[in-house]
Amino acid sequence: MRRPSTSGDVLRLIREEGVDTRAELARLTGLSRPAVALRVNELIARGLLVERADGPSTGGRPPARLAFNAAGGTVLVANLGKSRGQAAVCDLSGEVVVQAPFEQQAARTLPALLDQWDDLLTKAGLAPDTVRGAGIGIPGTVEFAAAEWDGAPIRPAVADRFGVPAFLDNEVNIAALGEHRAAYPDLGDLLFVKVSTGIGAGLITGGRIQRGALGAAGEIGHIPVLNGDGTACRCGNLDCVEAVAGGAALLARSGASDLAAFSALARDGDPGTVALVRDAGRRIGEVIAAAVNLLNPAVVILGGDLTGAYEPLIAGVREVVYQRATALATRRLRIEPSRLGDRAGLTGCAAMVLDHILTPEAVDATLPTL
Repeated sequence: MRRPSTSGDVLRLIREEGVDTRAELARLTGLSRPAVALRVNELIARGLLVERADGPSTGGRPPARLAFNAAGGTVLVANLGKSRGQAAVCDLSGEVVVQAPFEQQAARTLPALLDQWDDLLTKAGLAPDTVRGAGIGIPGTVEFAAAEWDGAPIRPAVADRFGVPAFLDNEVNIAALGEHRAAYPDLGDLLFVKVSTGIGAGLITGGRIQRGALGAAGEIGHIPVLNGDGTACRCGNLDCVEAVAGGAALLARSGASDLAAFSALARDGDPGTVALVRDAGRRIGEVIAAAVNLLNPAVVILGGDLTGAYEPLIAGVREVVYQRATALATRRLRIEPSRLGDRAGLTGCAAMVLDHILTPEAVDATLPTL
């Protein structure tokens, strides 16, 4: 016997499948009209649905149309790289309402982030009680059981300040999720490679992030390249692609003050910088070619600070990948720059939170028992 559909099930039908009338909800769920009305009214009262009398008329009163209310709450998000990051407030559709850089090295602490979220809510004219969840993308492998950032437990701190659940993942995984949801929703298999101070990857297969057995999937920055010169890597090995072609390595060779200045030189066509970037693209392409053979993604997306110089970088990557990866794996492969830039991480964080807090079970847990 089928379980009676709950309010959370009703919301899923409206939000994900586009059902927009009470009559259609009754048909799909088997609920009586009063039961549908009870669930719809409950969701409207919770701010998750709106109802408008704007449907097409068939001779009588036009039917009221139901729609998910993206403005019915907010989620707090932050994507934190090794050297800089972004913090934002998003609505329940994942759209950014207000955002700001989170760059101050001395202030890159969990309390500072909580304070910045408070400031952003105030700037947007939103009350703290609109917040329904929080999500953070951080560098490095995430221990999901501990969910800590620099030794500070995330969930208790967020719960104490905002009274909502918090979720955490690796920042490159989060960017991959953001690109998938916002820019490539029809592609179930993609590889996102972040080229910045370090190099890392996020993998989407079958529409889902792949983290590996211990959350360590995507560490392509620590795969050695061919014909290296014995460059030491921070991981203890030699000739890792990050040590040879990552942003820190390129800055050391170029003398530029930071990656923004380095990328500007490449965009302006400085010959020495362009040559460095293109060679870095070839080295990164060696590793990506192996990943393409193994994983067969539909698209490889290059993001991060070095994509400010994306033309020579992507040219170098494409040169090697199309040369070394198999003909079948590259037959329809696209290698493209990030479409979202810094917004990829924020979009991915919002998607991570919404995937948790808008499940039928999570929604039902916030509502009175029917």
